[in-house]
Amino acid sequence: MKNNKEERIIKYLRNLMMRCLFLIVIFLVLAILSKSSVEFKNYIYKNIYTDNISFAKIKKMYTKYLGGVLPLKKISNDTYPVFKEKLEYNDLSKYLDGVKLEVGNNYLVPVINSGLVLYIGQKDGYNNTVIIEGEDGVDIWYGNMANVSLKLYDYVEAGTLLGEVDNNMLYLVYSEDNKFLNVEDYLQ
Repeated sequence: MKNNKEERIIKYLRNLMMRCLFLIVIFLVLAILSKSSVEFKNYIYKNIYTDNISFAKIKKMYTKYLGGVLPLKKISNDTYPVFKEKLEYNDLSKYLDGVKLEVGNNYLVPVINSGLVLYIGQKDGYNNTVIIEGEDGVDIWYGNMANVSLKLYDYVEAGTLLGEVDNNMLYLVYSEDNKFLNVEDYLQ
């Protein structure tokens, strides 16, 4: 029994070391390429320093190809989320850069698209706001929120509980690359 436990610890440490070495090699290759090639340096400068980086996409790729941050296996695969809802509203009207949705009393807001929580705080005209960067690069602003159940930089799946709406009004804004998009194109 003790031997089996030692083998698992050794396997875990070996897996962790391989991931660390892999990331170090990638970093060193990118550093060497950026020093030796002006074209590559310009490409990196353009895509990292001037464009927005989609951390939600990076997290999804990392999880897909390398697993979680730590090389641990899930204990059980038969767990399901308790809250898995879709957005429901009674009325929709234009509001500032997005829309205002009339919802029921104490409405629990689901996350529309999977992504990374970028902002939680006050926005002018939107009250307490949560901004989630979607995997497709589109940011969704959820305004007029109360009792937010997420933390900054959490990765959330679509349908996860975001929080509760304050005063039966939910403000939604869609933006990409600092440009506001037509919300009606995204709502079902």
